Amino acid sequence: MLGIFLCTTVPALLNSTSNQLYLHFFSDISVSAAGFRLEYKTVSLTSCPEPVVPMNGFKVGERLQMNSVVSFQCDPGYTLQGVSHISCMPVPVRLWNYPPPLCIAQCGGIREVMEGTILSPGFPGNYPSNSDCTWRIYLPVGYGAHVQFLNFSTEANHDFLEIRNGPFDTSTVIGKFSGQDLPPSLLTTSHETTMYFHSDHSQNKPGFRFDYQAYELQECPDPEPFCNGVVVGAGYNVGQSISFECYPGYQLMGHSIFTCQHGTTRNWDHPFPRCEVPCGGNITSDNGTIFSPGYPEDYSTSADCSWLITVAHGLGIRLNFTLLQVHGPQDFITVWDGPQETARKLGVFTEGEPNNPPSSTSNQVLIRFRSYSEKGGLFKINYQGN
Repeated sequence: MLGIFLCTTVPALLNSTSNQLYLHFFSDISVSAAGFRLEYKTVSLTSCPEPVVPMNGFKVGERLQMNSVVSFQCDPGYTLQGVSHISCMPVPVRLWNYPPPLCIAQCGGIREVMEGTILSPGFPGNYPSNSDCTWRIYLPVGYGAHVQFLNFSTEANHDFLEIRNGPFDTSTVIGKFSGQDLPPSLLTTSHETTMYFHSDHSQNKPGFRFDYQAYELQECPDPEPFCNGVVVGAGYNVGQSISFECYPGYQLMGHSIFTCQHGTTRNWDHPFPRCEVPCGGNITSDNGTIFSPGYPEDYSTSADCSWLITVAHGLGIRLNFTLLQVHGPQDFITVWDGPQETARKLGVFTEGEPNNPPSSTSNQVLIRFRSYSEKGGLFKINYQGN
């Protein structure tokens, strides 16, 4: 017996366990009532009924017998709400252990895959009023997002979609769209992208659907070779930094630290520097090298350069001309034992190597180079405090 039912309580759903069902109705001689109405349909005792496929989704698996499992997946952009896998239970009347799920277009979310679809909430139906939805796309460093719109319809000037080049609400807005016109495709230049949608209290529209796909961002240009210096750091991707250093005797002209910038075309935040030999200067290290201006190229005519070397107190300075191709008498190097040209002169030097490398009696030496000929030449002077 499946049950006895009376009064006004509607019985629950009943299932027979055979191919026959017997119903008996009895009434006595007293009060009459409206009676009852029931509907019946045939159900399988060997398999579960065909499950309802969610709108904007699909079913995987065709077997409906006992212990069979079917699964559900959503179309791109939709999120599965409910249980993705259901089983046909081994009970007398075959039933699924869970109801079929739904596929919904959510208000906001996180995307961490290389490609995908984003939908306005409720798509393809109208989006709800007073919505504020934020989607964030996180890609590996070195990738941006190529965004391509497939549908777009919002209340003009009131409901809008913003796309920001970065992970924050304050990141740069690279697109703001409203109305009926399909926006153009765009490229983000950050591996993190933010989409923000707002609707007000009035008209609702179908909203939008767009696909995104990761694309590889270029590296910044290779700074090598860097003449007369070295590059420190080997990462040329966006956000990475490198630095430039010159060899002893050279001076860095420009910025020393560079960072690879965001942008469809990658570039550094400054022009590349260069290492040049200065025409003169104040030198305070206890040892080092002085080169002719333009070294290793020939110096130019009409050069007039002065270097003041200062080492620690109590030390003198010894000069060693390791290269001296200075064509006298028009071109020459003069060395003084002190900071001014009124100090004792240690010598005037031209082509060839001095027999006796000059040494100072104080902690300062003034060196002056002058050229008047058009022949050009080179020199290299090592110095050391001793």
